Amino acid sequence: MILGKTRKVGRTIENLSVGEKLMITEKIEDKDLLLYLGLTNDNNPIYIQHDFASKTVYEKPIVPPIMLTGIITSAISKHLPGPGSYLMKQTLSFPIPAYHYSVIEFIFEVKEIHVHSNEVVIHVAAKNEDNQIIVDGIFHVTPPLLENR
Repeated sequence: MILGKTRKVGRTIENLSVGEKLMITEKIEDKDLLLYLGLTNDNNPIYIQHDFASKTVYEKPIVPPIMLTGIITSAISKHLPGPGSYLMKQTLSFPIPAYHYSVIEFIFEVKEIHVHSNEVVIHVAAKNEDNQIIVDGIFHVTPPLLENR
């Protein structure tokens, strides 16, 4: 329960299908970066200091990769499969950085469903405004299990 309201359980493995997709779009704002940095105490200047970043190969501040991972895991927890799911394993690459104020499109696709082990394999690709891949990954997720199953 959140603030007195019972949360709806996400979709069980029987309610998912291979090829199913979800797309979300996020704009990375300063407030999001500051919240991340405050929560993690990660003070790498490449993430927030424009003068420091201008002296690097990136030329401007970049978005912490773990922050992008958080956006992905949040979407899995909220939407695909949703509340009650558990992330068991992830494999990620970040071929190029994302920058502040980027608009990022995340595409999730169910690639495999293993009913016997209650596991779903989800591929995630995130692209920037120039259609360049900034995140590519595979997530192994256990959808919610109902007690009377």
